Amino acid sequence: MGKCFLIKNVRGREILDSRGNPTLEVDVVTEDGIIGRASAPAGRSRGKYEATEIRDGSKRYHGQGVQKAVKIVNEIVANLLKGKDVRFQREIDQILIEYDGTEDKSKLGGNVLTATSLAIAKAAANSLNIPLYKYIGGSNARILPVPMFLYVCGGKLAATDLDFQEFNAMPVGAKSFSEAMQMGCEVYHFLAEILSKKFGKYSLNVGDEGSLSPPGVSDPEVVFEAILSAIESQGYGGKFVLALDAAATHLYNYESGKYKFRGKELDKNELMEIYIELARKFPLASIEDPFHEDDFEGFAEITRKLSNVQIVGDDLFSSNIRRLKIGIKYGAANTILLKVNQIGTLSEALDTAEFAYRNGYSVLVSERSAQTEDVWLAELAVAINSGQIKNGAPVRSERVAQFNQLLRIEEELGSVAKYAGESYRNPI
Repeated sequence: MGKCFLIKNVRGREILDSRGNPTLEVDVVTEDGIIGRASAPAGRSRGKYEATEIRDGSKRYHGQGVQKAVKIVNEIVANLLKGKDVRFQREIDQILIEYDGTEDKSKLGGNVLTATSLAIAKAAANSLNIPLYKYIGGSNARILPVPMFLYVCGGKLAATDLDFQEFNAMPVGAKSFSEAMQMGCEVYHFLAEILSKKFGKYSLNVGDEGSLSPPGVSDPEVVFEAILSAIESQGYGGKFVLALDAAATHLYNYESGKYKFRGKELDKNELMEIYIELARKFPLASIEDPFHEDDFEGFAEITRKLSNVQIVGDDLFSSNIRRLKIGIKYGAANTILLKVNQIGTLSEALDTAEFAYRNGYSVLVSERSAQTEDVWLAELAVAINSGQIKNGAPVRSERVAQFNQLLRIEEELGSVAKYAGESYRNPI
C-alpha cells in the first residue's frame, strides 16, 4: 500500500465565510505531502433536523467562532484518522460517525464532519491526480446541472417585506452550461434595472446570496412578473422556468397552526391555494418547502395536486435518509435538496442521493447562505449527475467560484459533456 495515500496529519483552522462569520477549514495531509482542503458552509435558514454545528458561544465573533471545532479536529480527529488510507472514504466516514455516536452529530459537530469528510475525498482525488467529480462519480460523471439562479429574496435572507424566501429562475432552454450562465447573468443585470426603476435604487441592495431585494414589495406575483419581464426583454421568453423557495417552516406558528403571510394568518389550505394560483399564472416548475418541516401530509397533498411541479423537501428531509424514507411512504415531495452539512459526511449524503434516485425522486444539490470559495459543491453536482444546482445569484465571489468551476468542468469534459436542460429532474 503506497504511503502517498496514508494520512500523516489532519489540521483545522478558522476562516471566514461569505457573511463574515467564522467557519471551519480542514487540511488532510498524506505521508507524501498531498493536501486535501475543504471548508464547511453554514445556513441562516436552518431546519431543526440538521446536524449540529460546533460553535464557541463566547464573546468573540458574537458567539460564532469555531475554535472549539478547530480543537476537535486537531486533538481528536487527527488521532482517529492518522495512518488511514484516504481512498477508503466510507470506512473513514464511518469511524467519524461511530465516534460521534449521536443522532444530530453534536459530539464532533456537523461542521467538523463535513469539512473533514470532503477534505478526505479531495486528498484522495489529488493523490490519484484526478478531478474530484471523477473521483466521486467515476467515468459516468458528465452531466452539467441547470443552475437555479436566485434573483430576488426575502424571508431570512434579506431585509424585505417578502415572506417567501427565494424567487428563482432556471434556464432550461440553454444548449450548454456556458450558454445558461450567459443567459442567467444577462437576465440578472437587466432585472436590476427593472427593479430599480420601478421600486427605487434600494432594490439594488443584495441579500445573503447576492440576490436583489426590492423594498416595499410583499406580493410574490409582482416579483415573478418582474423576473419574466427581464427574461422576455433579453429575448429568452420560454427558455426559463421559475422556482420558489417558500421556507415555510419559518412562517409557521406551532401554537396556532397557522402561517404568517403578508400580515395575515393562513391555514394550510389557504396557503395551498396561493401555490396553486402561482403555478396556474406563471411557469412555476419548482416549489421548495411549501409547508413546515413536520408536515409530511401537507407535502404529499401538494405533490398530488401539483403533479407537474417539482416539490422539493429541504427542512423536511434535511438530507437525512431516514427522513427521506418517511417522506417516500407518504408520497411527500418528489425531490430532495441535498446539503452535505445537513447530514455530516460525504458518504451519508451520497447514500441519501442514491436512495432518492432509486425511489424516483430527483436531487437538487444546494449551497448554503454562507459559503466559501471552496468549489466542492460544483464537483458534487457533476459527480452524481444531479441535473440541477442551487447556488444563489450569478454574482459574489463565493457563488461565482462554483459557477466558474462548472465552466471549467464543461470544458474539460468536452464532447461528452451533457447539459441537463429540460431533463433536469431526470437527466440520465
